[in-house]
Order: sequence, then structure tokens, then C-alpha cells
Amino acid sequence: MDADDVRQAAAASRAVLEHAAGRDWSLPAHAVDMPVAGVVAHVGGTLLGFAADLAAGGAALTALETRLDPGASPAELVGGVVAGSEVLAAVVEAAPPDVRGHHPFGSADASGFAAMGVLELLVHTDDAARGLGVVFEPDAHLAHRVLCRLFPSTPRGTRSWPTLRWATGRCALDADHPRLEEWRWHSAPPDGRP
Repeated sequence: MDADDVRQAAAASRAVLEHAAGRDWSLPAHAVDMPVAGVVAHVGGTLLGFAADLAAGGAALTALETRLDPGASPAELVGGVVAGSEVLAAVVEAAPPDVRGHHPFGSADASGFAAMGVLELLVHTDDAARGLGVVFEPDAHLAHRVLCRLFPSTPRGTRSWPTLRWATGRCALDADHPRLEEWRWHSAPPDGRP
């Protein structure tokens, strides 16, 4: 995955969140123990954190705190998500192929951080949208690319967006794949490169 994928996911997130800016963002978001404003703030801060982790080249940045104020207005929160997306995209574009960044789920390359950023944008935008009573259906190809990069063992032959929601514990996929209580993505490059 790459910077263009991050920007595409950010544009989809921005469109649905701006459309719902007049709704009550203090309502609970879907599948997470946060209000809508809190989950959107989480996305913006996480994207900035991913950019810093990749730029640090593998060092764990334990002293760095990246966050957006969940008490900000919906417009300000969306602006923070867009800015975080652009920062992550720029760092992904600038990172040499052999650079790895620290993540608790495994050291990741630029492609991995792009995929993690897209995942955060898609899944948490959906959490926020469902909390606000709005439908969010991201690009199926983008969801498929995230699955291939971060969840290589997910079922094949299923629609990518419901499968991504299943892989992140949001829903049951079918009778053979109930809702996951625990889940984890694979940050490390798929070919096993360190």
C-alpha cells in the first residue's frame, strides 16, 4: 500500500464525516468504548503517531504523545484527521524501502504503515458513522488491499469490506466466522524481510 491509498481513505472519511458534522458527536461510536468525537480524535492522533514511528526508523518513541482534542468541534476534528493523513502520506512517500518503524504488532515498512493508516481511517470512520446513523461503504478495492497487507489469513471469496470489519472484531462474517473477540494485524512485511 502507498501514500495514494492513505489519501483515498482520508477523502472517503472526510466526505462522510463532513456530511454528518451537524449530528450529535457525543453519541457512542459503534464497537468501541468512545463517543464519536473520541474515535475521530483517536484516528487523527494515531495517523500522526504512525508517521512519527516510521520517521523514527525503528526506535520506540515512548516520550512522544500525539493526540487530537476530542472536545474540539466536528469540523476541527475532521481537519485533524485530514492533516494527520497528509503527514502520514508524506512520510510514507519519503521513506526509503529498507526503513522500518516500531509498532507493537511488529516492525513495519512504509507499506505497512500506509495499510495501518488506511485501516484506522476506514474502520473507525465506520464506527463513527454507525454511531451517527450514517452509512459508510468504502471502496472495495481499498479494503481488499488492507486485508492482503495486514490480514493475510482472512477468508477468501468474501466481500472485502465486510471481511475487513470481521477481521477487526466489528461483526460476524457468516455462520462459520463469528464475531472475533480478539484480533491483531500483521505489521511486518509479508515477505519476511526484517
